[in-house]
Amino acid sequence: MRTHAQAVVIGGGVIGCSILYHLTKLGWRDVVLLERDELTSGSTWHAAANIHGLHDSTNISRIQHYTMNLYNGLEEETGQSCGVFQPGSLYLAQTVEREHQLRLQAAKAKLYNMNFHEVSRDEAERLHPLVNFDGIRCIMWEPDGGNVDPSGVTNAYATGARQNGAEIIRFCPVTGTEQQPDGTWIVRTPKGDIVTEWVVNAAGLWGREVAALAGIELPLQPTEHQYFVTETIAEIDALDRRLPSVADRDGEYYLRQEGKGLLVGAYEKDLRFWAEDGTPQGFGHELFADDLERIEDNMMRAIDRVPVVGEAGIKRVINGPMIWSPDSNVLFGPVPELSNYFCCNGIIPGFSQSGGMGLLAADWIVTGETRYDMFAWDMARFGDWADKAFTKARVGDQYANRFKIHFPNEERDAGRPMRKRPAYDRQQELGAVFGLNYGWEHPLWYADTPGMRDTDGFTRQNWWEPVGRECRMLRDKAGIIDISNFAKYRCKGPGAEDWLNAVFANRMPRVVGRSCLTPLIGKRGGIAGDFTVTRLDEDDFWVIGSGMAERYHKRFFKAVPLPAGTTFESHTDVMCGFNVAGPKSRDMLQRLTNTSLATEDFPFMTCRWIDLSGVRVLALRVSFTGDLGWELHCAVEDQARLFDLLIEEGRRFGAGPVGSRALMSLRVEKGYGSWSREYSPEYWPQEVGLDRLCKLDKDFLNKQAVLETLAKPARENLVLLALDAAETKASNADATGGEPIFKDGQGIGRVTSGAYGFSVGMSLALAYVKGAHPGDVVDVMVLGRPHKATILHEPPFDPKGARLRA
Repeated sequence: MRTHAQAVVIGGGVIGCSILYHLTKLGWRDVVLLERDELTSGSTWHAAANIHGLHDSTNISRIQHYTMNLYNGLEEETGQSCGVFQPGSLYLAQTVEREHQLRLQAAKAKLYNMNFHEVSRDEAERLHPLVNFDGIRCIMWEPDGGNVDPSGVTNAYATGARQNGAEIIRFCPVTGTEQQPDGTWIVRTPKGDIVTEWVVNAAGLWGREVAALAGIELPLQPTEHQYFVTETIAEIDALDRRLPSVADRDGEYYLRQEGKGLLVGAYEKDLRFWAEDGTPQGFGHELFADDLERIEDNMMRAIDRVPVVGEAGIKRVINGPMIWSPDSNVLFGPVPELSNYFCCNGIIPGFSQSGGMGLLAADWIVTGETRYDMFAWDMARFGDWADKAFTKARVGDQYANRFKIHFPNEERDAGRPMRKRPAYDRQQELGAVFGLNYGWEHPLWYADTPGMRDTDGFTRQNWWEPVGRECRMLRDKAGIIDISNFAKYRCKGPGAEDWLNAVFANRMPRVVGRSCLTPLIGKRGGIAGDFTVTRLDEDDFWVIGSGMAERYHKRFFKAVPLPAGTTFESHTDVMCGFNVAGPKSRDMLQRLTNTSLATEDFPFMTCRWIDLSGVRVLALRVSFTGDLGWELHCAVEDQARLFDLLIEEGRRFGAGPVGSRALMSLRVEKGYGSWSREYSPEYWPQEVGLDRLCKLDKDFLNKQAVLETLAKPARENLVLLALDAAETKASNADATGGEPIFKDGQGIGRVTSGAYGFSVGMSLALAYVKGAHPGDVVDVMVLGRPHKATILHEPPFDPKGARLRA
């Protein structure tokens, strides 16, 4: 056994073997995989192993298509059969909402040249004569869908890795992972120790236990999951071809051919958690006792759709464990608080994602960044607040609603509330409907009566009109927005300015009280973050960024050593904030302070400490609404008092509380981008209009990468579109993000943010497009159907910024 390695992968399931294989494909040969038992032990061996390409997330669709296309080539490369069957998959919509989802996916498939399109009932009946298509509104066809052999795929990855120089050691449990002062790791096993640059935790059901060896607590929880295989069915036995799988997600089951019978699986409401206190070390290829009564309702729906299921005997039942994260997405990426410890845990559709997941993991480890923005998978989306109770509640909800549509703007209640700030109760009294942001409850919108809840769907919902009232109130008078979710940092000390200049692309403000906007550049030269930095004093800076990305951004901040005597600390948990914005905001705030808020005394993009009726706040003359306004940051213990002051004073001016959904509408009216939508590592500065903020006459993090991207022409550009009013009114829907855009039948881009602009009377969308220009008319695929839209020459609200600077 090797004693030194570039990377040690822990876990010999399909994901661990894929990561090992892809590391070797990127040139790393000195890599080792350690498996506590035999390869495929745990969840891999008993998986149903279905494969499909389409997902609501475009980037996840990309990696699933990569995976589907990889298997046949992997067989040829390694000589190891993957047991690939690709008879296709039929996707059925019983509801209007499912039809919207499938049509949107079909539009995305056309944009990205993926094979997924609608078929008629006659064609569907030819493809699968055993299905009863009564009551089906829409049928989509994915010719490449199917299934693989779990052991075959795992061993193909393992064979390919070995052929490329990797070492795989079975029956070798890991007993310790210890980081050394130089950043390397010692991985301890009964067969000896390995010194390695990288530890990769792909331990599946034992992901929690392996993480704990390094002092990490992962939000993971296993459940039981059942499927069954029927005896031979005569109608299938008589066929000379394999039947396609059936994705009837409204029926909450999955179904495909297995041998000469059918395999039927379900995610039941009456779920069972397993191994809540830890996965047993001796567990391997065991299964649980059958309990088909739990999935009886799902089985009956499957029988209604495919009647032969009810006539066939059951050949075998598989009831085995799966391990889930709180949102059923993988926990992926380097642990921000450690060096060179990579997690890949909590994978559910493993055989649809194994290849892409291995590729992206190898990307990140070898090059420092993935080729696609995968924040939806990044383990940094959860913090310490995601405790066992929260994880169990969310996993239970995810399992029981596995096939439920994840609607735009949807907020699920399971495990909430987690973290509440002092103003929460008062906001609730005023009718706030809350959402979850990095564990915090925050107001989405304000209902006329307390206790209202969101409705969910692809069309305009019950919050659309109330949000409109909030937007018009702020534009006409003023509004009070809770911005406590913003990430807030304080950088102090003699090296503060130099350190911030070494981290961020823009030059830090040189005058006390001035603010600047600045990008953070990723390893490939894209936009890894956008921040506002304010100089509070000679050696004292206030930094504001995206709250949900705070843990994500730790990796970048760690990459530049702090100078001696300089500190950089998060103040997100100890400081809260409100944005008071609108044409009456100055008059409203001036009544609460002796500090002059006149433009000549307090101009745009400046900051100072002020007193608001006894509450000390850090006031920044800036507003994400694009209107006249101030951000007011206070100590957490003062938040409730400050909120009451603002609400009481606001009544004099016809102002009131405004939620984050209104803020979305207001910022889209101005064409303002936001992180994880318009700003991500995938997009270059010149594509999003931030190139002017990259000061190339100084050194900063990943400068060489951005020099290379800035030397190239933009691949696409961020634009603002106005959708046809009659068409959006007829469909009762606006763009929300992800909708493909076509021009003359050719795909040219996709929406990143969409909202109705209530103060300008337009349905708007921010989008990345190529080969299109202001004034061009394009088709935006809202609800998967074309809606005419015009690319605007300038934002419809205050295009010159006069109100912002008034």
